[in-house]
Amino acid sequence: MIIRSKAPLRLGLAGGGTDVAPYSKIYGGLILNATIDLYSYCIISLNASRQIDIRAADLDIALSYPLQECLPVDGRLDLIKGVYNKIVKDFGMKFDCGFKIVTYSDAPPGSGLGSSSTMVVAIVKAFTEWLNLPFGEYDIARFAYEVERNDLRLSGGMQDQYAATFGGFNFMEFFSDDRVIVNPLRIKRWIVDELESSMVLYYTGNSRSSEKIIEEQKQNTLSGNTIAIEAMHAIKQSSVDMKEALLKGDVATFAHILGNAWHEKKKMAHSISNSHIDKIYDAAIAAGAISGKVSGAGGGGFMMFVVEPEKKVNVFNTLSAFGGKPVHFHFSEGGCHGWKIYN
Repeated sequence: MIIRSKAPLRLGLAGGGTDVAPYSKIYGGLILNATIDLYSYCIISLNASRQIDIRAADLDIALSYPLQECLPVDGRLDLIKGVYNKIVKDFGMKFDCGFKIVTYSDAPPGSGLGSSSTMVVAIVKAFTEWLNLPFGEYDIARFAYEVERNDLRLSGGMQDQYAATFGGFNFMEFFSDDRVIVNPLRIKRWIVDELESSMVLYYTGNSRSSEKIIEEQKQNTLSGNTIAIEAMHAIKQSSVDMKEALLKGDVATFAHILGNAWHEKKKMAHSISNSHIDKIYDAAIAAGAISGKVSGAGGGGFMMFVVEPEKKVNVFNTLSAFGGKPVHFHFSEGGCHGWKIYN
């Protein structure tokens, strides 16, 4: 038997960073995001061996272990190991056959599209299909969050796991007690079409670790840094304002809010932007973009821009000169899903 799963990556449209503790625990967070047709994938195939084989195909890393209850967390393919270890621990699973896990993603780690968390969701979903785990959407997202933040001690927020699990356009609320409420938005088809026609997604070519940026954000909140905290308040409000503009199909206001939120976001931590990102941003604006921002924590990865559709080709051509890659995309409706193949 072969089990396959896929989970969509997301664009963080507004409110990014307010889902990260301690800010979310003190003030509560609000996020507006949307998934796109780029995915993380997981494949589990069963065999008669007494081995656990794990492989990240896109990273060209492969490891093998004897069938055991706990795989060593040592910096190598820990996302896969973390999910396996927690499933064994939480459900007391005893595996009587060997298996192979293969993962790969349409975007590299550090892309700003939530690729690491999305991969964890895809792995959890594959195990859920295989083992018939009693998981609904909130359960999968929470389980993935606990693997990353509690078990593996990886820095980050809470939005990515829920975006990958639920899919589509979502307005998310984060509470001080770690509760999360996902509010799916019913966006009319013509609004989605107009937004797709008006957006450019650009990979800078520079993946980055979000840990340093997130740690600086945390320290700014804990130390009472007024500039950073007020910026986060403004960013949180931008998610409310952008939701209204999106539901009305007001792309001009959407673009205005996106640009203002980017200027506020740069106040949250020094390393959110850099000279290379600023040059790309300025060139895109000069070529006809209305506004833009970096997706995710910042520092590199993907950038998104809102553009008058007739100027889109000009912006694409301008950005290509910076050594990165403009990426065509569509918004996706569904969240993670899995299926079985019997052979």
